[in-house]
Amino acid sequence: MAGGWALAPILVCSAMALAIILERFWTLRRKAVIPPELGEQVRAWARTRKLDPSHIDTLSKNSPLGELLAAALNVRNRPREIIKERIEDTGRHVVHRLERFLNTLGTIALISPLLGLLGTVIGLIRMFLAVMVHGIGDAQQMAGGIGEALVCTALGLVVAVPAYVFHRFFRSKVAGLVVGMEKEATSLLDELAAQSAAETAAAPGGTVRAVR
Repeated sequence: MAGGWALAPILVCSAMALAIILERFWTLRRKAVIPPELGEQVRAWARTRKLDPSHIDTLSKNSPLGELLAAALNVRNRPREIIKERIEDTGRHVVHRLERFLNTLGTIALISPLLGLLGTVIGLIRMFLAVMVHGIGDAQQMAGGIGEALVCTALGLVVAVPAYVFHRFFRSKVAGLVVGMEKEATSLLDELAAQSAAETAAAPGGTVRAVR
């Protein structure tokens, strides 16, 4: 109450920031995004040809990494360039979902101090207008009014600093997860390319016959 009406949007920003931080902590768990051993398991499936549409569909719903690998498997019989392009296209959508709400968190970190400053300025204007009407009066009361006006600035910073820290933290975490997914996708791409090369070599008129 000491901060006045300008404190209300700061409290709303605080609640939103807390909700986003908790949601992102849960969603961006490494084992949820890149399940352990999933990449090796998918490569084993590809080697043994144990793949069917329902299998691939289940994989795509497993996790962000599963969605990326499933996209590659859907076009596994195409040239390497097409598989790579499909992985990149799907990867952009996956990364967009991993970065969900992070722009909002960054905006909260940016506007919270401004809202606090606005509340402080409004509070000081009201106080000085009261001084113009009623005189200085009690200096101690005036100092208390200034202190109340500064409450908004303090609370704005209290909200902004953690929001900014977690915004940078989650950005870094997403970047690390993307690198991990790229590594797994590249390994699967190499596996599919090796299989394609082996099939070409074994086919009539392929490399095997040329070697002979």
